Amino acid sequence: MSTASQPKRAIVIGSGFGGLAAAMRMLAAGLDVTVVERLPAPGGRASQITDQGYTWDLGPSLVTMPWCFDELFALLDRDFREEVELIGLDPFYRIDWPHDGTRIDFKGDVEEMQEELAKLSPHDAANYPAFLKASGLIHENAVLAAGRKAFENPLPFAKLLPTMLRLDAARSLSHFCAKYFDEPHIFQSMSFHSLYIGGDPYRVPAVYAALAYLQVADGVWYTKGGTYSIVQAMVRAIEGAGGRVRCSADVDEIIVRGGKAIGVRLADGEVLPAEVVVSDADPVRTRTRLLKGAPDRAPWRFRGSNNGMSCFLLYLGTDRQWPELLHHTLFVGDGYRKFINDVTKKRVLPETLSLYLHVPARTDPAMAPAGGDSLAVLLPVPNLASGDDWGAISDTWRDKVIDYLEHDAGLTGLRASIKVEHRMTPADFEQRYDADEGTAFSTEPVLTRSAYFRQPNKDRTVNGLYHVGAGAHPGAGVPGVLLGAEVAAGLVRRDLGIAT
Repeated sequence: MSTASQPKRAIVIGSGFGGLAAAMRMLAAGLDVTVVERLPAPGGRASQITDQGYTWDLGPSLVTMPWCFDELFALLDRDFREEVELIGLDPFYRIDWPHDGTRIDFKGDVEEMQEELAKLSPHDAANYPAFLKASGLIHENAVLAAGRKAFENPLPFAKLLPTMLRLDAARSLSHFCAKYFDEPHIFQSMSFHSLYIGGDPYRVPAVYAALAYLQVADGVWYTKGGTYSIVQAMVRAIEGAGGRVRCSADVDEIIVRGGKAIGVRLADGEVLPAEVVVSDADPVRTRTRLLKGAPDRAPWRFRGSNNGMSCFLLYLGTDRQWPELLHHTLFVGDGYRKFINDVTKKRVLPETLSLYLHVPARTDPAMAPAGGDSLAVLLPVPNLASGDDWGAISDTWRDKVIDYLEHDAGLTGLRASIKVEHRMTPADFEQRYDADEGTAFSTEPVLTRSAYFRQPNKDRTVNGLYHVGAGAHPGAGVPGVLLGAEVAAGLVRRDLGIAT
């Protein structure tokens, strides 16, 4: 067989959802695909810890837009719903303001949600359907339209702007929500979703109003065994299609010759040649650490720090449960706007706490020993550009979080119930994931870091190099990185002349 008949080789750096999805799409296009992962197991930010019968997903904890996975698995003749067990959640989550006793359960049924909101404001409850309609138009005409488009030059972005202006999607998310909701708790419950992808609702564009809509439109889902079960299913699909997933394989360099990526060199010196390299790594670290000596003309590199916030996470295994906790529960502290501004804009540690808790044993008892819980507790904090020394302050902030949950949020006896404990700080995000400045969500999703202004899916300076993942277009979140993988794989097919 001649060399010309051999399939083109593709190397994917990183095995997060974006990297695995890109690998699956390129395999479907007939490429010879190898995924290389620096950690001992696949998954990236979607990894998992198990310890003494407790299991925690380290990153994403829910699935929205499951049809993205349906489409992806179908490319390799697999049924996503047979590969994993999807369980619908309703209520999607509980939002609790302990300082004043207010509580909202976010429900999928529109009429039931209106009844929930009417307890606080009949006016806002009446506006809820209009909010969903408006945010749905943004989802269909801006999010999906932009998320499945490659912004290789400014023209597509310029063409999108009139639509965004017509839908009022270019101004801030907070401004958009304020048109429909006056009651402070309801306003916060409709605008906080951008925090799921590291975005300040007072500064990100209203295009992220779609995050509230898509949960109602497509549901909020949990996968039995945690979201890591999806990672495992994706690896099975890749290997079943003839691809390879190599773990403990740290890439030291993307090899560039004559302005083109021709493979990668691993830390142990092994060279893996390829016609295509797809980076699911942090975009800044890809540029500064992996592209050694490559020309740096990318405009996104000249606008100061792009990185969004980080997180302080506690993974607690307890020998008891608290019935007031749903599968997803948010505790919102007093001074919510100042809290967000401190963390995302001023880059200082917050004075009050707002926490997100994932309690999967509510839905999947196997995630914890009988009668216990595997609590994942997330506190948004600044990234390492703040100068905070997490080696010195981690224990203090651990105690602050436990004290708040025990004494403010009402989880009496939490400290005494902890049998197993792990944690992750911004320093761990930098060390474990090679995340620039220890960011948890990569590039901040403000308007000037979106679409054309975000790391493009096809590198603008190195031929044969493509980008996926949270830092690349269209952005963070599981649906975002899946759409980005679709765009990147489409560009690979186009550039290699592979028919669609």
